[in-house]
Amino acid sequence: MGAEKIRVIIAEDHAVVREGTRELIEREPDIEVVGEATNGVEAVALVERLAPDIAIVDISMPEMGGIEATERMKSIQPSLGVLILTAYDDDQYVFAVLRAGAAGYLLKDVPSSEVVRAVRLVHAGEPVLHPAIARKVLARFSIEGSAAGRLEQNAAKAVHLTDREMEVLQLAASGMTNAQIAGHLYFSVRTVQVHMTHIFDKLDVGSRTEAVITGLRMGLISLEHIHEN
Repeated sequence: MGAEKIRVIIAEDHAVVREGTRELIEREPDIEVVGEATNGVEAVALVERLAPDIAIVDISMPEMGGIEATERMKSIQPSLGVLILTAYDDDQYVFAVLRAGAAGYLLKDVPSSEVVRAVRLVHAGEPVLHPAIARKVLARFSIEGSAAGRLEQNAAKAVHLTDREMEVLQLAASGMTNAQIAGHLYFSVRTVQVHMTHIFDKLDVGSRTEAVITGLRMGLISLEHIHEN
């Protein structure tokens, strides 16, 4: 009772899809749509004006697409959770938009309930990637990290994660939820959330997905110790 609602904007150029997404979300008592955009330029302006919690963004939009819009929105509001909802599943789009700072990636053929669930998960700092996509993403950014050279290594030296934070980040990279990490380490979920908040601050990211990708690219964590689900 009295809890603040999750504030969402929708960036989608197809009116039917945009209106359908809005109707879906507005059925939920804990989520509200505070703005709609038909292109990336409008989406960036909405973030500047409204500071929403979550942006649901399509990749293919006129004037400015979802990849550039994500990068610009995240530069304005690093804490913003960007959830990509698109018809495109090509690796190039997945990698580009996650590199730009998106926290989740869903295809438009997912059940409507999955979209609502994803909004809540992204808001809670949980990852929203299909397992097959997640594995490819981890492998891709791990390779980039190993080949990044001195620039990424020097950046990593400036980041001081504690041993416990490193452990939490490694478990997050394995795909564990906050609750699963808590059970594995015999912590409360709240303690895990505190560790994740510290990790986000130190890595200057706004989501778990960004934290894992940044950790891999800096070489702070490795795929070697990530267990198959």
